[in-house]
Amino acid sequence: MKKRKLVISLVCVMTLMASLFTGCGKKTEAPKGNTNQTENKEGTQTDNKAGTQTDNKGTTEAGLKIAIVTSPSGVDDGSFNQDNYNGILNFIKNNPNATVEAVKEPTGDPAAAVQAVADIVANYDVIVTPGFQFAGISTIAGDNPTKKFILIDSNPQEIDGVTEFDNIYAMTFAEEESGFFGGMAAALETKTNKVAVVNGVAYPSNVNYQYGFESGVNYVNAMYDKKVECVELPAYAGTDVTGANVGGNYVGSFADEPTGKVVGKALINEGVDIMLVAAGGSGNGVFTAAKEAKGVKVIGCDVDQYDDGKNGSENVILTSVLKVMNLNVERALNMVKDGTFKGQNVLLKADTDSTGFVSAAGRNQLSEDSIAKMNDAYKLLQEGKIVPASNFNGIAPDSFPGLPK
Repeated sequence: MKKRKLVISLVCVMTLMASLFTGCGKKTEAPKGNTNQTENKEGTQTDNKAGTQTDNKGTTEAGLKIAIVTSPSGVDDGSFNQDNYNGILNFIKNNPNATVEAVKEPTGDPAAAVQAVADIVANYDVIVTPGFQFAGISTIAGDNPTKKFILIDSNPQEIDGVTEFDNIYAMTFAEEESGFFGGMAAALETKTNKVAVVNGVAYPSNVNYQYGFESGVNYVNAMYDKKVECVELPAYAGTDVTGANVGGNYVGSFADEPTGKVVGKALINEGVDIMLVAAGGSGNGVFTAAKEAKGVKVIGCDVDQYDDGKNGSENVILTSVLKVMNLNVERALNMVKDGTFKGQNVLLKADTDSTGFVSAAGRNQLSEDSIAKMNDAYKLLQEGKIVPASNFNGIAPDSFPGLPK
């Protein structure tokens, strides 16, 4: 556990990039008309969503005052930030007296991100902070014990040996489980028996996607007697936060679309016909490479990216693997409302329906047989009978619990 805490701390310090480009593929067009963007005197942009509202009985009752502070891509990024924002909107739908203000921190710098929270903390009951760059809110929480903080995709920064805080609910996700479903989908649907995962930078969450993907491919090979290969380009092997070579295919940035396309095309030239893309803005280039090729599919991640796959009358998205952030943000807000909120660091998995894949009709191109097999595996993950490899769980993609012998 000490090693894991150290790694998370390193990531918080190192990763402006990871926090800026948390979406795993192309950016979708966001719904219009929900917000009114302004910029305050500190330069932080805000989106105002209603004021105190009147309940159905005609009495005015102050509900929770919520703020969400995001990276420069804002709450209409069609991906990571918007999914968290939607969790707040779902809460407000059921609690119409609650209000939300979206604050866009324009630099993505971790120090600036924490300062943006400090600037507004007095005005809100709950502040939602999606991304690694907000790990430092632990420095604010102690001075504001009546305020509640919801931190997504990071644990709070350690202070004097303290890693959990009474007023911070920090959620991270088992990306290796989502990656596992991506690997299963690719291995079950490939026609060339060559698949790959493309990442941005080898931060823990991305290596989790990679190792989970490889675990899923190995599971299908063993379970269904297939011989699918995970293709890696040595020139794009990743180095994780400990300096270890983790292989895979890493663009080296979350914001390098041209190199993303180069990596995508190189993998396609190697015979790969399905790629899981977890590369932020760099993933746009991988999508483009797939659209320019024939018979190539991509798997989105974090959120449903089916709309990003449109390519004329066709679509290159096979499915998307999910981190169910909106549901868990809504759950956390309900805990605040109900008085059951407890500050803690939680790792969310399939057993709470927090990871998964898109199987809804019209949003994927998986066969019924593949969906059935993936649903069977999902139940095993929920029961803890399958445990895919991740960056730091000490398990290898070719020898994880649940892999058929």
